[in-house]
Amino acid sequence: MSRPREQDEDDGKVRLDKWLWAARFYKTRQLAHEALELGRVLVSGERVKASRIVREGDELLLRINQLEYRITVLQLATQRRPAKEAVLMYQEDEASKAEREERMLLLKAEHASFPHGEGRPTKKARRDISRFKGSL
Repeated sequence: MSRPREQDEDDGKVRLDKWLWAARFYKTRQLAHEALELGRVLVSGERVKASRIVREGDELLLRINQLEYRITVLQLATQRRPAKEAVLMYQEDEASKAEREERMLLLKAEHASFPHGEGRPTKKARRDISRFKGSL
């Protein structure tokens, strides 16, 4: 016989994938679950399952889109709240924040220096291309 959902929340137990979703690190629980399965989220340096119960004081290492977050869980929640409230659920390491900002600047610089094409060819350029391909 299954327990009512309200009783689960009263126990103070929150699954890690649900907490990551509620803290707004992932848009859906499924994405949080997949990140855990792929080993992109570590708890105290160890790979864990999505069903692991998260506790206050747990240290998490998250890798999201080439960026790393080192955070400590401060509050538990099972419901997704506004971003201003979600930020209060964890504390990020200052060194982690500085490294992430530096990495973001580096990625922006890489993107800016990447050569972009000139777009679609004009009608004249397409004719020239087809003439060139036909002569081969």
